[in-house]
Amino acid sequence: MANNSFRGSKHGRHGEAKHEAEFSCSLKELSTLMDLKGEDSVKKIKKKYGDVNGLCVRLRTSPVEGLDGNSEDIDRRKQVFGSNLIPPKKAKTFLQLVWEALQDLTLIILEVAAIISLCLSLYSPPDVERRTAGGEDDDGESEAGWIEGAAILLSVVCVVLVTAFNDWSKEKQFRGLQSRIEQEQKFTVIRGGQMIQIKVSELVVGDIAQVKYGDLLPADGVLLQSNDLKIDESPMTGESDHVKKSIDRDPVLLSGTHVMEGSGKMLVTAVGENSQSGMIFKLLAAGEDGDGDEPEIEPLKHFCSQCKTGAKSI
Repeated sequence: MANNSFRGSKHGRHGEAKHEAEFSCSLKELSTLMDLKGEDSVKKIKKKYGDVNGLCVRLRTSPVEGLDGNSEDIDRRKQVFGSNLIPPKKAKTFLQLVWEALQDLTLIILEVAAIISLCLSLYSPPDVERRTAGGEDDDGESEAGWIEGAAILLSVVCVVLVTAFNDWSKEKQFRGLQSRIEQEQKFTVIRGGQMIQIKVSELVVGDIAQVKYGDLLPADGVLLQSNDLKIDESPMTGESDHVKKSIDRDPVLLSGTHVMEGSGKMLVTAVGENSQSGMIFKLLAAGEDGDGDEPEIEPLKHFCSQCKTGAKSI
């Protein structure tokens, strides 16, 4: 099995007295690097940093010993480069779920039918017309005519409430499960020369992470060492074939991709909302929020349009 590795020295490790110093590499600079693929990323690293060791120096870390694990340094990195957390999408309220349930065309038709039935039951023709039509004997039947419309409306309300409650319960359970998974998932990193496991949420830019077969990469990074490493990048790039990673050809690793073969070591360069998968989640959330920021009259227009469709069907 081929071994494609970067052998760095300890000079990349920052001094313990320099936690307050600014890093020589900006968040935007790292983000631009992560956008590059293949040989473009190799050229960028060589031109900007000399090699991956130079990038480690800029980020005040060591490719051999990793970060020293000092809490002040970790906090500083979180302040500058962000935490490895993607804020969950805002949960829908119960009323929003009720509104979504009301969009069902069948329920809209039933609502229109119930309203028409109620209107007809409440309408009373003039006495002259009633006598001419012989409707005097139908007083009892007309007085009870509203029951049918009310029963339909009550059925619709029950269906909508049950549907909304089920959706609300499912969403609550899913969020609870997602939270537990995030808390329990761990990743192997090198800190202070020791290989340890930490929560994925505790990963920071500058960490040296070990990757192996079966891992789902929790952050973006640059490859430091590769042992026949192959990655499934289809969730991020759509590439169906497994991509072979090496330091001299394609060293960029993206969060959200799967390790399918081999193992390796990477320098974490972007976490959370600043990683490639995090930026995609942000764009998706922004698109959904934009759709929800329509004027309040738009839902009413939509509802009226569907009511017309239901009335025509009747």
